[in-house]
Amino acid sequence: MREEIQLETLLEKVMAELEKKLGREGTSLSKEQATEAVIHAANMHAEDEKTDEPRSLIPSPKWQEGLAELIASTPARIGVWRAGTRPMTKTMLQLRRDHAAAVDAVYGEVSDALLREFDLFTVETRFENTEIYLKRPDLGRIITEQGVKTIKEKCKPKPQVQIVVSDGLSANAIEANLRDVFPALLDSLRSYGLSWGTPFFIKGGRVACMDHIGEILQPEVMVLLIGERPGLVSANSMSAYMCYRPRKGMVESERTVISNIHKGGTPPIEAGAHIGTILSKMLEQKASGVHLII
Repeated sequence: MREEIQLETLLEKVMAELEKKLGREGTSLSKEQATEAVIHAANMHAEDEKTDEPRSLIPSPKWQEGLAELIASTPARIGVWRAGTRPMTKTMLQLRRDHAAAVDAVYGEVSDALLREFDLFTVETRFENTEIYLKRPDLGRIITEQGVKTIKEKCKPKPQVQIVVSDGLSANAIEANLRDVFPALLDSLRSYGLSWGTPFFIKGGRVACMDHIGEILQPEVMVLLIGERPGLVSANSMSAYMCYRPRKGMVESERTVISNIHKGGTPPIEAGAHIGTILSKMLEQKASGVHLII
């Protein structure tokens, strides 16, 4: 069966198959019969996914075309219908699934294998643990004393471009997108004739940790690839924050950001290439954020 199966559609088909079996063969199913029904429903779903027609659970919409356009225009939960005064079971199951994915993203960790793949060493902020990280954003902006020492020992000082990766609020975002974003970013920098310093990974980082790193390494420009706060549409969304000469005391309007980097948003490879373009313009204009003309 395909890995990416939408829960609500698969559940609907499984229930339909089970009802057919129960109607023909009595009130109980053997394990083999139930398994057969699930497989058959999944195969039917795989065939349905070959079309891009938007789905609606509303039985008889007054304006079918308009509803289809709305559903096709947004990943938000619209046209889900109801059972009496409550949401339908499949809608609630999908909501609980997506909420669980968001929680997993926050409490997950980026794998050591991925960090080794891109030769990223790890430093930490003062966040201590996930619970404190969520309650004390300020601690995610400051690198530990050991981390500062490690950065000074391993990183090239005053690079033209400094690349940093952080789990932020979604480790899953890094796992899902880094393999596409990172190589595309390096290719883009090469195409503009730009050089970069020593990339590394920050565990428990917040966006403003850029400022502390800027004080340590003094790069001309910096990009932070960080996991976004997960939502119920995607738990795998990454952002790329960029700024010219990061330093303590920077305001948010001095940062430039590309957000919603994931399979269903800004394509990771496209984002990596565009990051290089923006960094090049920052160096040309010696500016970032609202002062940058793109």
